[in-house]
Amino acid sequence: MYIILVYDIKQIDNFARVQRYVFKTCKRYLVHVQNSVFEGEITLANLTRLKEELKQYLRVDLDSCIVFKSRNKRWLDKEFITNEVEDNIQFI
Repeated sequence: MYIILVYDIKQIDNFARVQRYVFKTCKRYLVHVQNSVFEGEITLANLTRLKEELKQYLRVDLDSCIVFKSRNKRWLDKEFITNEVEDNIQFI
């Protein structure tokens, strides 16, 4: 399946540590698009692993994480309003 994962880390307490671990975990499974947005093909088993790993770091009462799923990338139209981002160029 093809997913887009978006997360938001509330900037209080140990947010830098949480942000670093969440970013590194997502990077192992998906392609970094910009800031806290990742996308890519993933198996159901790997998606389950990814979600379990993220649950270790995300603070339920403060942070949010959304996964948009599609059966295949071809069912998803991606439109860039600004310049198109190349695969190996990332915003920070």
